[in-house]
Amino acid sequence: MLDRIDKVLEEINSFTASNSSEIESFRIKYVGKKSIINELFEDFRNVPGEQKKELGPALNKLKNLAQERLRELAEGLTSNRDQVASEIDVTLPPIHNSEGSIHPISQTKSRIIEIFERQGFNVEDGPEIDNDWNNFTALNFPENHPAREMQDTYFIERDPDVLLRTHTSNVQIRLMNKKKPPIRSIMPGRVFRNEAISARAHCFFHQVEGLCIGERISFKDLKNTLYYFSREMFGKDTKIRLRPSYFPFTEPSAEIDISCFICGGSGCKICKKTGWVEIAGSGMVDPNVLENCGIDSGKYSGFAFGMGIERITMLKYQLDDLRLFSENDLRFLKQF
Repeated sequence: MLDRIDKVLEEINSFTASNSSEIESFRIKYVGKKSIINELFEDFRNVPGEQKKELGPALNKLKNLAQERLRELAEGLTSNRDQVASEIDVTLPPIHNSEGSIHPISQTKSRIIEIFERQGFNVEDGPEIDNDWNNFTALNFPENHPAREMQDTYFIERDPDVLLRTHTSNVQIRLMNKKKPPIRSIMPGRVFRNEAISARAHCFFHQVEGLCIGERISFKDLKNTLYYFSREMFGKDTKIRLRPSYFPFTEPSAEIDISCFICGGSGCKICKKTGWVEIAGSGMVDPNVLENCGIDSGKYSGFAFGMGIERITMLKYQLDDLRLFSENDLRFLKQF
């Protein structure tokens, strides 16, 4: 047994530790309840009486040595940590936390909302996943109508049709179904179309649509609303023009162009040398759409418009790649 004590004593004296995990291993092996030294004390009970006088002091010395060695190892590790900490050069300039910025799409969206709220429009929201009725049929897109091909759709379920909305017009339908005129609202939100991703197209983007329903609402009201928006968004000298167009849910329909705010109408790459830039589609709400939502088209009329928020942002900041908005490149985003 004395040989076993000497062997453990040698192990304790030669033990070194460079981290807390190794110190914990030492404690378990030599000091803990199931340690080698405790096993020696258990065996000591069976030693003949004449040997206990010699072995007892040796065991106690071994136990005290193990505890002292554990304390030394712990103090040595703490001392090393303090030394490393003292080597930090506190005179070095600090690395400051970088402040984030509001995404350019969010900035443009907020500005658009602000302008239309000053004209009496409130903001409405609706689901991004909707059914065929709200997204197509109620908007005067009959089943199998060629106009549906204008928007390549992501279908989630085909029977019944459940889809990712292709425009925020689904919010207009929901609004007209739950609220009777007068209505004066805008609907900003994200929309989805199955398109190849390129510098000018993406499978998801953002729109803001507007709807105004009431008695004696005319095309002139639509023009004045968009004229005010254009001047506030792009500058007081901005002019607008309306070009005849086609949308299933409006009649008559028009594309809205603004005079190029970069070149003042003289011609540049932004306006493709025409002096005009397209910003929105619009028109008077088709009577069929009003009737589909339970609104008397003989008593009420209205106008609607829609524009891409990315489109407005690209024009405002003279950007030429739609993909920049969704790539999360901090070098790009920090510019706004």
